[in-house]
Amino acid sequence: MKFARLRRVTLGATLATVLGVSLAACGGGEEKSATGLEKTSINVGAMPITEGAAVQIAITKGFFKAEGLDVKLQTVNGFAAALPLLKGGSIDFAHGGHVGTIKAQSEGVAKLRIVAEASAMTKNLNGVLVPKDSPIKTPADLAGKKIGTNSKGDQMSLLLRATLEPHGVKIDEEKNVVVAPFPNQEQLLKTGKVDAIVVPEPFISGVQQSLGARLLTDFSSGPTKDFPITGYVTTDEFASKNPKTVAAFQRAFAKAQALATDRAELQDAMPRFTKMDPKVISTITLSAYPTSTNAKRIQRVADVMRQFEYLKQDFDIKPMVAETG
Repeated sequence: MKFARLRRVTLGATLATVLGVSLAACGGGEEKSATGLEKTSINVGAMPITEGAAVQIAITKGFFKAEGLDVKLQTVNGFAAALPLLKGGSIDFAHGGHVGTIKAQSEGVAKLRIVAEASAMTKNLNGVLVPKDSPIKTPADLAGKKIGTNSKGDQMSLLLRATLEPHGVKIDEEKNVVVAPFPNQEQLLKTGKVDAIVVPEPFISGVQQSLGARLLTDFSSGPTKDFPITGYVTTDEFASKNPKTVAAFQRAFAKAQALATDRAELQDAMPRFTKMDPKVISTITLSAYPTSTNAKRIQRVADVMRQFEYLKQDFDIKPMVAETG
């Protein structure tokens, strides 16, 4: 009898071990059961600008950790650079302009989900800089001039078009736009390879301080007043397979966004993933940092894109936005 009982106990333990291994192999491992998240280790690509700072704040403050997330942060120069990484799975969430996201979705390049709004327009947050001794005095003087920015057919070029249209200026991106990462724009202006550059903060303040450049115009009025600028996106496939992970990211991110307008928090966070001098942060213009994600707000971007023919037809943004309250 003792031998029979011992055999049953041993067999039961063996079966439990085998079943445990099988369940883990099917995705029911200890990590998931312990945290409730489908994926706990995620890779996030962020642009090296203040508009991307909330992810670093969430890491530093432990907001992600509190949600059960281990976040690895890497720098991306814009959505065009981040998209292949996102589609290939080397990053799970990418920071980029809404224009690039909507364009990729509308053209069928990728199926994406906007999970967070990162920034919205404020005065002098983005703008056009010219050399201090430039003969360019008004936006109308930009007609036919070489203009540097980080990409073509994207966020900055749309903002530029919308701002210059009232002045009768139309930009030919193939002839007039010189593409380089934002950190390289200062050198383009300094060497005369372009007549003007279109950059966001902190590059506006940085170039003004180093070259004495003049701010010709910003983008905070007209059709782009209070304009939603950047956000964090993932693929539709990732969002569908990992809804709890996405929700955890959103909760942690919203907490960080609430702190991002505090310059002391930015001075601590930014040097951790950029080479930005903390002193610069004390003077630069800050974006608005939305703490919720709203399809109605982001719809404005799609509408302006349609107005300036970045979209061939009307685009309903709501199906691709994972709204938060």
